[in-house]
Amino acid sequence: MTDLDAIAAELLAAYTTGKTVPPLTARYDGLTVDDAYAVQLLQARHRTAGGAAIVGYKVGLTSAAMRQQLGVGEPDFGHLFSDMLYAADAPIPTGRFLQPRAEPEVALVLGKPLRGPGLSVADLVSATAYALPAIEIIDSRVTDWKIGLVDTVADNASSGGLVLGGSPTLLSTVDLALTGCVLRLGGRIQHTGAGAAVVGSPLNAATWLANVLTARGAELAAGHVILTGSLTAAVPVQPGDTVTATFDRLGAVTAVFD
Repeated sequence: MTDLDAIAAELLAAYTTGKTVPPLTARYDGLTVDDAYAVQLLQARHRTAGGAAIVGYKVGLTSAAMRQQLGVGEPDFGHLFSDMLYAADAPIPTGRFLQPRAEPEVALVLGKPLRGPGLSVADLVSATAYALPAIEIIDSRVTDWKIGLVDTVADNASSGGLVLGGSPTLLSTVDLALTGCVLRLGGRIQHTGAGAAVVGSPLNAATWLANVLTARGAELAAGHVILTGSLTAAVPVQPGDTVTATFDRLGAVTAVFD
């Protein structure tokens, strides 16, 4: 029987040792997605016991191409912790990450709790206070990003950090599916995209997340942040890099890597 506690401990150790681990799928035959979520939850409990607070959740694998590559039919999710938040335009300690990449996302901030089951997009919109431009710093504790679905789920959906913009936008004033985005690295355009790349709309991704989480007994609380998935491909980052994501109608956000 696979020791899920040992896998969780191995992934947690990578945060402090700075050493990645070999792909789980290559070493643990028969490890399931449910096992991987159990490993993720064990790490979440460890981090909250250590003083970190859960400030929201992220949706991953919102791209149809990525889901096809990993052979899955739906997105995945991970926890967002208070120690993952970084201020826009302020130096981010790049050494905290192992293999960081940056990607542009629409963040939703809840104004009231969401409780399922059977939540609709209308329920999600009603509970959302506002949207923000965001940059997610994805990272992997798995060597060379050689991940399958089980690897990324167990590794908290390959999360690293997040940078939120400071310009809240009411959902009634913007169509997130049509929201365009330009991702720049060092002032140079790297990628462009639109909200429709995120399973049709960031609202669809957030509604999927809300239903999955409430089915698992978790609660999306007022003030929680939902990262809804990347509008473009990610860019690798290193010390000295500056990444800016500019969104139509939502504004811009910049991450500065120290």
